[in-house]
Parts: sequence; structure tokens; C-alpha cells
Amino acid sequence: MPSTPTAPTALAALRRRTAPAVAAVLTVAAGLSVRSVLDGDVAKYAGDALYALLIFWLVLVVAPRTRGWVDAAVACAVSVGVELFQLTGIPAELGAHSVLARLVLGTTFNAPDLPFYAVGALLGWALHALAGRSRGQFSGRSARR
Repeated sequence: MPSTPTAPTALAALRRRTAPAVAAVLTVAAGLSVRSVLDGDVAKYAGDALYALLIFWLVLVVAPRTRGWVDAAVACAVSVGVELFQLTGIPAELGAHSVLARLVLGTTFNAPDLPFYAVGALLGWALHALAGRSRGQFSGRSARR
């Protein structure tokens, strides 16, 4: 019979997820506001990097004990996968009917977006490592990466 987590264990699990969850909310806010502050390609590619950064934080919320490089690799792979999915035309069709689908999946493939996903994932890894060093521990993991 599976045992239920003890109160200290449950609290520790909650703490491991709180910082990346807050970071995810802040990243969404930054992503939604970036176009009001920046123009053109700068805004677009900043948005791409923030998209990958958001996925990085969400990976940490779901799997807080993974290593930083794994989180970054998953964030980059998911972002690139979504971009490649746009080649099918399905995201464009879904986006025509749903603002949420358009925001999450995009609508058209753009190869120059791809390196900016890596930038966002690496930014997440760097911020995560920096936070771990400054606190000695972040998300219940050692600061070593």
C-alpha cells in the first residue's frame, strides 16, 4: 500500500516547485509585455527565448529534481518540436479558432526562431544555477550542475 508523504516531505516538495512556478508566471508576464516595449525582430526573438525559458521553468515545476542541463535540453527540444510542428499546418488551423492555441503553438514555421529557443533554455539553466549558488541550494538540489 503506498504511503502518503509526511508533512515535512510534502512541504519540501512544495518549496521545490514554488520558485520555478513564480519564475514561470514572471516569464509569462515578460513575454506578454515584451511587444509593448520592443519592436520588430527584437520583440519576436525575445519572445522566442522567453517561450523556451517558460518551458524550462515548467519542467522544473513538474520534475523539480532533474539536473539543470536536462531541464534546458527538454525546454529546447519542446520549443523546437513545437516550431517544427508548425510545418504541418495544424497549429495554424487551431490558431484560427483559438487565441490560446495561437499563443502556445504559434502558426507559421520560422527557422531563425530555432537558435533563440536554445538561448532561452540556456538562460534558464544559467539563472537556475545562479540562484542555486546564491542560496547554496535551489529547488532541493545541490548547486553543482
